[in-house]
Amino acid sequence: MEKIIFTTETFEGVKPTLLCETDFTKEIRITMAKGAVMKEHSAPAPIIVQVLEGEITFEVNGEAIKMGRLDLVSLKPNVPHSLTALSNAIVRLSLHKSDHQNRVIDAAKR
Repeated sequence: MEKIIFTTETFEGVKPTLLCETDFTKEIRITMAKGAVMKEHSAPAPIIVQVLEGEITFEVNGEAIKMGRLDLVSLKPNVPHSLTALSNAIVRLSLHKSDHQNRVIDAAKR
């Protein structure tokens, strides 16, 4: 058993960190400083995005929704989406095991 810590004191730009990998998923913490943006990108497999702290705008196909603490969305593969931090935010990203965390790191650098 391993305890996974999602909290952080550091918010600088967009920073994804792989925290846990199981037989089924990869759990990634994305910290976003207020005003930071993850430009439009997509995932090759289904994903789940959950806000653990703060607020973000999550946009899909021109439709933007405001997400706050514990709000969650799921997306099918290949759906373009973007995120904007309305405040310092911690986001949990659940990736399919076949997906790669390097793709998320690359998306954060755009």
